[in-house]
Amino acid sequence: MDDRGGSFVAVGGFRRVLIEATRAIQPLFYLVTAEIVTGSTAWLGRGLSCVCAQRRESDARPSFDLTPVQEESLQRLQSRIDVPYDSSIPEHQDALRALWHAAFPEEELHGLISEQWKEMGWQGKDPSTDFRGGGFISLENLLFFARNFPKSFQDLLRKQEGDRSVWEYPFAVAGVNITFMLIQMLDLEAVKPRTLVGAIFLKFLAENESAFDLLYCITFKLMDHQWLSMRASYMDFNTVMKATRRQLEKELLQEDLTRLEDVPSYKLLSR
Repeated sequence: MDDRGGSFVAVGGFRRVLIEATRAIQPLFYLVTAEIVTGSTAWLGRGLSCVCAQRRESDARPSFDLTPVQEESLQRLQSRIDVPYDSSIPEHQDALRALWHAAFPEEELHGLISEQWKEMGWQGKDPSTDFRGGGFISLENLLFFARNFPKSFQDLLRKQEGDRSVWEYPFAVAGVNITFMLIQMLDLEAVKPRTLVGAIFLKFLAENESAFDLLYCITFKLMDHQWLSMRASYMDFNTVMKATRRQLEKELLQEDLTRLEDVPSYKLLSR
């Protein structure tokens, strides 16, 4: 029981964030893949839910030993994942302002709580309520995307490419979902990876501390590519996310990958 009277004990920060998000917003049930059982999903938007599920404790999964460098890199990434977004922390406030200025450099932000945030695809005037599903790292991911691939960031933010549906996905909330999905897909809460795709990612992470942020950018652009290919609309978001995850796993499992820049979908990004 936590100090707010909850019925769960949070083992890690990310799990605590998930529990809080699940309390705050309506759960649904989805079958994500054939390898995992149906679990409750924490809704991060009106109709947008994370591609997430719970595994049975009895499921046997392999584990992969880590080199000392990989172990240290994973621990540093887990430390980032454990940080919830806190609107009272100046660093978090500054990062949110920086995201706005990267997204809308010519438009003055009137406040950290403002109707303007809806222009970016947040649910309401206070983005902090949406960060519960992904923590501070989901803000860092968006900011990394904006700074390192500004053209792709703007194209997705303003829906400038392709034949779009009348009812589009909200950019910012989709970004939080992508952070959440990647943490699950790579099994980043575990002490060491229990899937081959997770083990492969940690090799990249040991060589590039920004590997998770870079993979986030690749995934966001891949998701939008899948969205357009599937001629999807708002209520198809979960189907698109599942397809994105399958394609991303397939690309990460290709032979002869030496860095994330070799992943085929990296070519979708533009600076």
